[in-house]
Amino acid sequence: MKAVLFDFDGTLADTLPLSFSAFKAVFKQHDHREVTNDELISMFGPTEEGIIEENFTAQASVLQAIEDYYALYEKGHYTNFPNEKELVDLLRHLKEQGVKIGVITGKSRRAFVISSEALQLQRFFDVAITGDDVGKPKPDPEGIHKALQLLGIDHSNAIFVGDSNADILAGKAAGLRTYGVRWLSTYQSSEYDRIPDGVFNRVAEFYKLLDANR
Repeated sequence: MKAVLFDFDGTLADTLPLSFSAFKAVFKQHDHREVTNDELISMFGPTEEGIIEENFTAQASVLQAIEDYYALYEKGHYTNFPNEKELVDLLRHLKEQGVKIGVITGKSRRAFVISSEALQLQRFFDVAITGDDVGKPKPDPEGIHKALQLLGIDHSNAIFVGDSNADILAGKAAGLRTYGVRWLSTYQSSEYDRIPDGVFNRVAEFYKLLDANR
């Protein structure tokens, strides 16, 4: 194993509740409607800008809603945000073992920078492919292929880890061993259209996989 590629929201960072909260606020304020978590998850795929642009009926409010979303999202990182020490330790362990770490996320570059800098995770990543960097978001494997190309690593020497059905589909489509995770407070999917190579409910369980591939 030369590289581990991760999804971000719900996989490396417990940012989904914060994202849900910010989206609900701007939908209520600018589009005058209530949306549920499940409705928001069904909108996921595009970047934050894309989600608002494609789902707002009040198109005149889109630009202001996007700016308000980012303001709320950024502020939330500095008010009682959970510190996921286990995941920081995992990333540090991978780096110490010489394993390359990549992120493939549907988040915009702007949102990813907000989170990765606020949570001090950016130092661990060798490559990060965001929703702004691909023409086709997950479940298309474009982002995974791009990350592996930049790292110079064959798909047979990498694994992909994510919390959503789209993650599992993307990893499988890219030909990687692909694992689902449910180790944070909020994750996107409990069922998958394709069977992952494993599912981890705790970060500690992931170390067994690493030991087996050392």
